[in-house]
Amino acid sequence: MGKSKGKGTVAKLPKVKCCESRKKCGRCPLRMLKEGTLPAGYTVKRRQLVRLDGTKVTKKKLAKAA
Repeated sequence: MGKSKGKGTVAKLPKVKCCESRKKCGRCPLRMLKEGTLPAGYTVKRRQLVRLDGTKVTKKKLAKAA
């Protein structure tokens, strides 16, 4: 129970801040930016996930964008 059928794969959301580990985790914003899997309208500055329009990054908006 609790699993939805027919949705397919769930998009991985990037972390809001990079953990700076040597081996980059699967949700690292730097790695996602390099691969091109970062949601549209987002970029990384000083290891922090930021929006291109300057508004604050929230997990709710991030989930909606992905």
